[in-house]
Amino acid sequence: MPEIVIVNTSPIYYLHRLDCLDILKKLYGKIIIPQAVVNELEAGKRVGEDVPEIRKYEWMTVKEVNVHAFINIITDLGHGEAEVLALACEERDALVIVDDALARRIAKLRGLRLTGTAGVFLKAKAENHITEINPFLNKMKDIGFYLTGNLISEILRIAGED
Repeated sequence: MPEIVIVNTSPIYYLHRLDCLDILKKLYGKIIIPQAVVNELEAGKRVGEDVPEIRKYEWMTVKEVNVHAFINIITDLGHGEAEVLALACEERDALVIVDDALARRIAKLRGLRLTGTAGVFLKAKAENHITEINPFLNKMKDIGFYLTGNLISEILRIAGED
């Protein structure tokens, strides 16, 4: 298990909506959530979204970002993504769980260890926490998670479900 796992809003949101948030605890033990992610989830709750109350999960730690200048460098990133990347740059060898394409590109350029929501499901299957990924991919699409046909095919190939 990596010591430091930093998670963005969309993985938290979709795993919660799929009733799978506990997979993060099973796979990683404890995770870090930047304050901006908490703020984004709370904003979603105010408009009626089904989101988790982060502070109710003892295995999630909310952390403030120390390097605020980093956050404003790339204006196309949301605050959650920017804070996840900033925290990952502060922490040595952190694993970042983020789905946003731009944030993923920046993470790769910075040499950060990276996965996304689909990667969490792949790891959960590899560690026998779930038996199939395809039902979760279908549910994710049903609730608004964007996956291309090629990406779905690749995920299912990796999972041995093609």
